[in-house]
Amino acid sequence: MTSDREFDLVLVGATGFVGRLTADHLAEHAPSSVRIALAGRSEARLAEVRSSLTGAARDWPLLVVDTTDEAAVGDLASRTRVVVTTVGPYAKLGMPLASACASADTHYADLTGEVLFVRDSIDANHEEAERTGARVVHSCGFDSIPSDLGVWALAQRVAADGEGTLGETVTHVRTLRGGVSGGTIDSMRQQAIESADPVRRKAVTDPHGLSPDRSAEPPSRNRTKDEFGLLGKVQAVSGTRYDSVTKRWVAPFFMASFNTRIVRRSNSLTDWSYGRDFRYDEVMDTGRGPMGAVKAGLTSAVLGGLFAGMSTAPTRRVLDVVLPKPGEGPSEETMARGRFVFDIETTTTTGARYRTRVGAPYDPGYSGTAIMLGQAGLALAFDELPSAGGVLTPSVAFGQALVSRLEAFDFEFTTTRR
Repeated sequence: MTSDREFDLVLVGATGFVGRLTADHLAEHAPSSVRIALAGRSEARLAEVRSSLTGAARDWPLLVVDTTDEAAVGDLASRTRVVVTTVGPYAKLGMPLASACASADTHYADLTGEVLFVRDSIDANHEEAERTGARVVHSCGFDSIPSDLGVWALAQRVAADGEGTLGETVTHVRTLRGGVSGGTIDSMRQQAIESADPVRRKAVTDPHGLSPDRSAEPPSRNRTKDEFGLLGKVQAVSGTRYDSVTKRWVAPFFMASFNTRIVRRSNSLTDWSYGRDFRYDEVMDTGRGPMGAVKAGLTSAVLGGLFAGMSTAPTRRVLDVVLPKPGEGPSEETMARGRFVFDIETTTTTGARYRTRVGAPYDPGYSGTAIMLGQAGLALAFDELPSAGGVLTPSVAFGQALVSRLEAFDFEFTTTRR
């Protein structure tokens, strides 16, 4: 990348709720020498955001840009070393900017949780980004940094100990306090609309749908209902199950369908460094005994109803009345109570057992995501990173560089042998 760019980092979507939080984080924690600009569709709203910032950030330039305007985003990409964007749904609004960055050798980070957008970006941008050296890094927030960097940290420890590679690996969501952003809901809505197409739906449901080479991936090894007996069949239908290792009931984690694909892409992009026997899932722990079973069933029912409701236009209109809107978010008091804890557990190919705990004392979808995205952008601008160009996952793009940055903000990445 040339060093004569006008800006080090441009934050696109600075007027949205998470965009404002990211601007606040950068204003407080980026060195004053970093050349940052705020971008969005409305100069008046951008000026309002800037006026709320402190220090050198009160002089950050403002750039008016429509992310669907290819000429405008091409000009924007040519002026900066890094673009960080919160503008979604990405399938609808994100591709021109991602493609412009890939072509201009401009590093890029976003917050997408949309499988189809990432698949389309891989197909459209990976080879070009490899050619130019641009790192196009999707999912640099709660989707999917805790999962992706957590599994990476786990694999690093297992390899260092000489205990083979990862086998069956499960992320247990132990604690999750905080809101789901309106932008995340809007992305779910957009993906549900696109999934009405049978071809697109197949891409969404493929567990290795983000692989760089699908033919090199193993066939699905998920256990069938017949392997479990009657109780197992009931659990398979409901989405709940009893974990005989942790002695807890678990339900599906609502972000698992996306996070698992990002983690599997990380494995394949690194020549299957996690192992050819690597199997990965994410679940929510709901507790022990009868109450744990009831909570698991209720969680599964709510998630099933939400996804079913997103699948048709009439029910989407009903959900739109009650679900958060893009750009909306919780109060400061609510965010202050947020936190999350993941335990990522594995049994290696040698039979050793490990656990990596990932957590942070922040609202995962809001204040925590703003830190993750802001630090990802600064890492792209200034850190020595392990990856070359391409459409990358967070762990492949950043590795230890981002782990260290996040640990400085009280994020935890702790691996122990069990």
